[in-house]
Amino acid sequence: MTPTVAEKRRRFAELHRGPGCFVMPNPFDLGSAKYLASLGFPALASTSRGMAFAAGLADYAVPRSYALKHIGDLAGAVDCPLNADFEAGFAHDADGVHESARLCIAAGVAGFSIEDYTGERSAPLYGLNEAVERLRAARAAIDATGETVLLTARSEAILRQAGGLPEALRRLAAYAEAGADVLYSPGLRTPEEVAEVVRVAGKLPVNVLVGWPGLTRRQLEDLGVRRISVGAALALVAWGAVIRAARDIAENGRFDAFADLPASSEIETAFASRR
Repeated sequence: MTPTVAEKRRRFAELHRGPGCFVMPNPFDLGSAKYLASLGFPALASTSRGMAFAAGLADYAVPRSYALKHIGDLAGAVDCPLNADFEAGFAHDADGVHESARLCIAAGVAGFSIEDYTGERSAPLYGLNEAVERLRAARAAIDATGETVLLTARSEAILRQAGGLPEALRRLAAYAEAGADVLYSPGLRTPEEVAEVVRVAGKLPVNVLVGWPGLTRRQLEDLGVRRISVGAALALVAWGAVIRAARDIAENGRFDAFADLPASSEIETAFASRR
């Protein structure tokens, strides 16, 4: 029986209460979502960059209406919970974030993230007070529904080279007080950096992005991480394969990349099943 949205939301919340650490990979379209769900992952998450590339756009160039439809389609296509990479809430002011959050919840997600990236290179992060108010607006939108939807507070301080780990820690501590359910700062590379975020988070679960070879799930679990996502990495793996094959055809007239294709039946079987 297909689970209800409320059931998926309860399941997602339970995953964050532990014990252990779970991997939440990021599909970039309906096909990849269904395939990942068929492997038994307990939850999935959208990826803003993967979504944008699938739409033929640059990251952060996707309009809110497109993102909401994409997120809603992913959430409805699988039986496991979906967390939305909701960028900066598709709005600059707190009222706009509140409205966007309300629409995201209505799309059927089990959780979503709000980040503090402005989109401007000269001033990449919202001021701390403004970032906190934006997060509180998203929290208020969730609370108004009475639904169990998890709010992930995401600081881009490391990824955007805007203060690095010290700034990320300062912001995550403030975001925890503002009502975040999960803390997340992409760009952590070492066990020591991960441990610092886990320390600041206290009892709140921490999400770590793994988009490159390095720490394993077991190592991150031992460090106290509760959730792992891969961001756009799977989308980039797919794009890498397409780029290499297409260039070999265009430049050399060779089709060697077709030597190790997956069986269509494996993919179609995944599409037919729902876990």
